[in-house]
Amino acid sequence: MAKSNLIVPSASVPNADGQVLSITPQSAGWDYVGFEVYRLQTGQTLTRETGSEEVCLVLISGLANVATAKEKWERIGERMSVFEQKPPYSVYVPNADHYVLEAVTDVEVAVCKAPGKGTYPARLIAPSEITPEVRGKGNAERYIHNILPENQPADSLLVVEVFTPNGHWSSYPPHKHDKNNLPVESYLEETYYHKVQPEHGFAIQRVYNDDRTLDETLAVRNGEAVLVPEGYHPVSAPPGYDVYYLNVMAGPVRTWKFYNDPDHEWIFKEWTK
Repeated sequence: MAKSNLIVPSASVPNADGQVLSITPQSAGWDYVGFEVYRLQTGQTLTRETGSEEVCLVLISGLANVATAKEKWERIGERMSVFEQKPPYSVYVPNADHYVLEAVTDVEVAVCKAPGKGTYPARLIAPSEITPEVRGKGNAERYIHNILPENQPADSLLVVEVFTPNGHWSSYPPHKHDKNNLPVESYLEETYYHKVQPEHGFAIQRVYNDDRTLDETLAVRNGEAVLVPEGYHPVSAPPGYDVYYLNVMAGPVRTWKFYNDPDHEWIFKEWTK
């Protein structure tokens, strides 16, 4: 069976720059979100200009030195696997800047991109700045690291990572954010970058809209990304397999206002009993 157009796989072998995954607004067919993943060997360097985009570098695993035009941070990073569930080290880099990332150990780094306005300087986002959050209840309980939430400075980017224990659901009850209808709902494009433990497992993600002109149920493997151009997008972690994902969102207004699927909103009321 052919892969869904909503799934973007990682390459099994990095290219010369270490890149294993690339999503651009052009490849996704939208306007705001870009997302890349690099796997660098110890001593390998990644150098990029940010151009018109602001960037959030998220150290998925490993230690690195990172420099921008005016700043430098040595040996940042701590976790060797996302499933240690430690908050990550991240670096915000504005547009019209550059970054040089040198791998101190083998490194996996996500490069989250969206349009920038040059409002804020480059900065380190340390784990101590991220307060772990619990969402949901029962078998929809999951654990959140808000890396770049809307109450922290950026021009467009919203970045968050989620840990879904095996047998649990997340992004649930289903919600969407595909209409520019503030204050009720904001338009935000979104990518999900999935990791699965053990790696040979899978996650299930459904992406569907109200009239079901979009309605896909996806089996997502370790290292694959899912595009959410519109609609609701819940995730399920099968028994035996813990699931992590890194979300990147951006749109015309930097605010996360979501609309719950009315068919399933009753579940929230059950949680308050």
